[in-house]
Amino acid sequence: MEKSNRILISNALAVFTGEKNNLRLSGMDIYIEGPEIKLVGKNLSRKIKRPDRKIEARNCVVIPGLVNTHHHLYQTFTRAIPAVANAKLFDWLVYLYEVWANLTPEMVYTSALVGLGELLLTGCTTSADQFYVFPEGQPTNLIDSEIAAAKKLGIRFHPTHGSMSLGRSRGGLPPDRVVQNEEKILQESERLFTKFHNPEKFSMCRLSLAPCSPFSVTKELLKLSAEFARQKQIYLHTHLAETLDEEKFCLEKMGKRPFEYMEEVGWTGRDVWYAHCVYLNDEEIKKMARTKTGVAHCPVSNLRLGSGIAPVRKMLNEGVNVSLAVDGSASNDSSNMLAELRQCLLIHRIKSGVDSMSVDEVLLMATVGGATVLGRNDIGKIAPGYAADIAIYDLNKIGYAGASDPIEALLLCGSSQIARTVLVNGKVVVDNYRLKNIDENNLIKTANRLSRKLPTGGKKC
Repeated sequence: MEKSNRILISNALAVFTGEKNNLRLSGMDIYIEGPEIKLVGKNLSRKIKRPDRKIEARNCVVIPGLVNTHHHLYQTFTRAIPAVANAKLFDWLVYLYEVWANLTPEMVYTSALVGLGELLLTGCTTSADQFYVFPEGQPTNLIDSEIAAAKKLGIRFHPTHGSMSLGRSRGGLPPDRVVQNEEKILQESERLFTKFHNPEKFSMCRLSLAPCSPFSVTKELLKLSAEFARQKQIYLHTHLAETLDEEKFCLEKMGKRPFEYMEEVGWTGRDVWYAHCVYLNDEEIKKMARTKTGVAHCPVSNLRLGSGIAPVRKMLNEGVNVSLAVDGSASNDSSNMLAELRQCLLIHRIKSGVDSMSVDEVLLMATVGGATVLGRNDIGKIAPGYAADIAIYDLNKIGYAGASDPIEALLLCGSSQIARTVLVNGKVVVDNYRLKNIDENNLIKTANRLSRKLPTGGKKC
């Protein structure tokens, strides 16, 4: 039997635990065996003799690994495109569908390495991803490439089998050459579930189903996906209520608001989470809370596309499960998870008042909130029995000099969001500010070479 790796994180300046009754600790040690946190306390070095590795954290803030609940990793190759720099969502999508129709397996794999690598470097240890573009003439097993990238880097991964079945010829938004029929989509869902889904504790890969949006899939696909997911006991995910254009589309085509439509097809419950939810009314928020339906809040993307600011304070007050997400790297245009937390903190002080959002609440959304939305009770906290998913940020830098509270400083101060050390499942995957399992310089060169093959220089929107 392979010996469990024993790691001692010692003398942490401040620890954000995720445990509401004991949220912040100082001067703490954390002892890890294999994938699991075993002990949290002071002076553990007296009990733990000669660990395999000791990580000194004297000037550091230590937090549970951040949980990103919505992404489109393939979009890292379409960042900062001038043609859509100032476009709103529907125009942005119509332009980029034509670009993404040229994706290849190598591009999907490499773009996933880039996006997941950036997430890891900024303290994210678990990420969901929604892949929904399957170009004609390319293999249909493109999600396998993303899963391979996650395994290479060592990040905990929740791939979602995205899909589009409502092409332009049938009244949808995407071109027909990137959509599939319902039969093919469900066949591929079955294959991915059988090959990759692992429901066990500390699982590194769990699958969900994610038909793309109300304006790109049929009602039949939404119903079939819900039936399949509930039969397999996996989760459901999609975009919802992101823009007023979407609301207008749903009212015109379905005769219902987006949430009403999804409610009609059985898409509420603790096994469902939506991205965005910018335009929910008060009654819809209450229904979300009652049904335990979750939200992936994407503040940077919503600002970048001018979509609006989600009513997160109302959601939290009603008891909605809210998590945080960076969204795709063509609408963010980054996968910087810690920067997402800072943006969340600041925009809700405009949306709902300066005292309406605290650092602790944002950190809880990004850790425990993310775990809850993804249906996990083994990540999101620094406590015995939880996965050793941990991010360590060194505050011994000029950007933090003069800060009174180290945990507040993590979101309010600093000139970089890169973590010094990141562990996933008890394994060090970021060491001394660098990804451990891949050569970053070679990855950057490969990514830039491949991204230049995409036709991104068309007419502006």
